[in-house]
Amino acid sequence: MTEKLLQFIWQFQYFNKDSLVTTSGDSLCILHPGKWNTQQGPDFDEGKIKLGNTTWAGTIEVHIKSSDWKRHGHQHDVRYQKVILHVVWQNDDPIQDSHGNKVPTLELATRVSNLLLNQYESWMQNPQALACSSAITKLPDLVWTNWKEKLLVERLMQKHERIERHLKKTNNHWEEVLWRMLCRYFGGSTNATSFEQIAESLPLGILAKYKTQIHQLEALLLGQAGLLHKNLQDDYARLLYREYQHLQQKYGLRVINLPPAFLRMRPGNFPTVRLAQLAMLLQQSQRLFAHILECEKLGQLRELLAVTANDYWHYRYKMDEPSDYRPKTLGADMIDILLINAIVPVLFAYGNTHKMEGLKQKALRWLEEIPAETNQAILPYKQYGIVASKAYDTQALLQLRKQYCDARRCLQCMVGNALLRQGRHQAQV
Repeated sequence: MTEKLLQFIWQFQYFNKDSLVTTSGDSLCILHPGKWNTQQGPDFDEGKIKLGNTTWAGTIEVHIKSSDWKRHGHQHDVRYQKVILHVVWQNDDPIQDSHGNKVPTLELATRVSNLLLNQYESWMQNPQALACSSAITKLPDLVWTNWKEKLLVERLMQKHERIERHLKKTNNHWEEVLWRMLCRYFGGSTNATSFEQIAESLPLGILAKYKTQIHQLEALLLGQAGLLHKNLQDDYARLLYREYQHLQQKYGLRVINLPPAFLRMRPGNFPTVRLAQLAMLLQQSQRLFAHILECEKLGQLRELLAVTANDYWHYRYKMDEPSDYRPKTLGADMIDILLINAIVPVLFAYGNTHKMEGLKQKALRWLEEIPAETNQAILPYKQYGIVASKAYDTQALLQLRKQYCDARRCLQCMVGNALLRQGRHQAQV
């Protein structure tokens, strides 16, 4: 038994409530278990019980052993003066409040289903990625539908926190925030931080001055990445280097401190190629954030993002290293990554900040139109028959895996909750 599990059992009243009595022999009726308090102080606020013929309202404290009350020093803490009930797994030491009065105590060790306890214990000991793997297929689709929606919104709200940090740095400039988020995910998992630093070092105010000049946009992006140097040999690369030298001095630019990596990367994902594509997106798009707000059809955004780097890159993946002809067009998979991780979260965050429910719903709808991602983290769910046919599903499952399954937060998971509830009902049959 753990205190978290006991709190969970009390919160959802997963115990036998027939003929309840306190450890002192007084009849007890639970009118309301209270609201779980995640801050300091007693575990549950606004509880309500009937003790004998008297109704009491106040806070409720939960411990494994009643002696934990003294061990935690609650007898000297004013926040525990309004505790109306002490819920324990084992009553090993009758306690008193700060006024010397006995605190009514309820012992639960004999009132909780062994099936529920065994189920939880097996999850905590399960070495597999999904603790509940043996029972996960038993849940009705409705549970998954409701939980996936909550998980998806939770994931978008977490991304909102990153967006909020950028808003503070940019004085609430949403177009600038979108630029930073797009740049981050152009870098992929390997170079996300490097590309985000590039975006932070190059405000849109500077880039807008060179919107019609692709070579200067490339010079700024590649130069800030530390990819331009005096030893470059081919003419275009040397031109970019000279342009960057001029622009760096003009704007007092500093090369980022985390150069992008090339190691163990497919040539199409090389940072040189991605930065060249990013430069073309800057040149071809106008008022991108406003366009996203106004756009209803996802296909229009896909067309806008399907940029091709300039002709120089048709024959190169890296400067000074010629290769076979291949236009460097941003592929469908990469476009989906940008939509899922940058555009949809910024749109959702804007709708949430400005209380525009329509924009939030549009963001969720777009995720339902984007194909499911391929991600190793969600393969265990697929193995157990959990369907993920769109990005809406995969983003929810990623949140479930990272925030609940990996951390074994089964008690806070709607799936875990439903399975434990099933076990409790089976024990009562």
